Amino acid sequence: MKLSDLEKYGRITIQCHDNPDADALASGYGLYCYFQSRGKDVHLVYSGRTQIQKSNLRLMVEKLKLPVEYVQPRNQGPASVEGLLITVDCQYGAGNVTGLTADHIAIIDHHQVETKNIELSVISPNLGSCSTLVWKMLTDEGFAVDSDASLGTALYYGLYTDTNQFSELYNPLDMDMREALNPDKSLITLFRNSNLSLKELEIAGIAMIRYSYNDDYEFAVIKAQPCDPNILGLISDFLLQVDAIKSCVVFNEVPDGYKFSVRSCIKEVNASELAAFLAKDIGSGGGHYEKAGGFISRWRYEKNFPTLHTEAYFNNRMTQYFDSFELIYAEEYQADIGSMKKYKKRRIPVGYVKADEVLPVGTPITIRTLEGDIDLTVEEDLYIIIGLKGEVYPNRREKFRRSYEIVDQKYRHGGELEYTPTIKDRAEGSTLRLTDYARVCVPTGEVKIYAKELEKGVKVFTAWDKEKYMQGQPGDYLAVRCDDLHDVYVVERNIFGESYDETV
Repeated sequence: MKLSDLEKYGRITIQCHDNPDADALASGYGLYCYFQSRGKDVHLVYSGRTQIQKSNLRLMVEKLKLPVEYVQPRNQGPASVEGLLITVDCQYGAGNVTGLTADHIAIIDHHQVETKNIELSVISPNLGSCSTLVWKMLTDEGFAVDSDASLGTALYYGLYTDTNQFSELYNPLDMDMREALNPDKSLITLFRNSNLSLKELEIAGIAMIRYSYNDDYEFAVIKAQPCDPNILGLISDFLLQVDAIKSCVVFNEVPDGYKFSVRSCIKEVNASELAAFLAKDIGSGGGHYEKAGGFISRWRYEKNFPTLHTEAYFNNRMTQYFDSFELIYAEEYQADIGSMKKYKKRRIPVGYVKADEVLPVGTPITIRTLEGDIDLTVEEDLYIIIGLKGEVYPNRREKFRRSYEIVDQKYRHGGELEYTPTIKDRAEGSTLRLTDYARVCVPTGEVKIYAKELEKGVKVFTAWDKEKYMQGQPGDYLAVRCDDLHDVYVVERNIFGESYDETV
């Protein structure tokens, strides 16, 4: 569904969830601006037992002049609106939004799917905010988001709050929106510094004296009283200042589930990956290497763990996480090649980019992929390989020339990528699509590897990156180059099956 598909309706009501947060208000306002520009009779509303109370949200509505209206719930049946009703940052029929009736229903949301059989729906649970989803839908329609300073500021603040001050930012589209917008920074500062009430200060203090601690793995778990999600991050940040705590999770209940915040101060635990592990199959999670967070759907949790208390769930799941992997430091690793088979790479064309042909030598760059960001500096011998699924591998000239033959033609990926990798000049702020500069290369087949299928998860600190690990799951492959036994890495199972043949 595109926004232009909804332009056939003359009257449109956009409904935020009850007790709306900054993301709901911002994404609703984005839709309001779009349909108003198309000459529609459009209204932005919310309902529920109480009107907006938090000082930062009241300031947001006042300073950005958001045209949001409060609809008082009825005692006898739901209120009715004419034309099209769009629920934003929530799903029609869910428990966190007061029911309204309308001739037609649409959903625009970024949470786990709860409502089915509504044809006009766009639900993207992999995004950090609904503001990002609305921003993408607006830009897809050619709508000039930056032409309205209030809109850009609202969307930026919506993402800021829903990703715990950007610490839970992990989807590349979220990052793209943050970098594309030009918000009023003074207003963002004002909103940010009006976010903590005396009651929430008390909640944080009480939570921190009710922690549980695992001595074996040096992690802590805390349940907090209901509060703004940013308070969870505040408590998490404080916990990591305790010398015995290396990672932690702080969570609380919200009307439709559980919000949680994750922190790590050791390189062996990527907070983003841990957050995803905690929410697997029942929610969504992610963020940065040191700071992350997520959401667990109440109905999914109760379906899967009907008798398990939430504190026990988080403690058990944290222990399962640490039990699920082995650590490999490539420089020290002694591969048991006797237990591995030998393979060679198929001669399947892939893409490559010579970095100094895109940006000058010495430029600090970030390569953005669906799997995460890679920070590098452009060097004369730096080559960037683009794999079958859009994955990216840095390479040096010597190994590149031994491993690949250059084909004199422009590279075009054969399938549709979920996210096209980009290269960003961190000094200037410009962003370029990596595929626009890619040419074709073909593996020579001369370089061989030892590999074995993983039976347990691994974290590999490679020879080219000693601070961040490559993660492998059971079924993936651990690979070691035959000509360099300290060149150890992980190949995802599907990519391995498409890329390698066993050899003698």
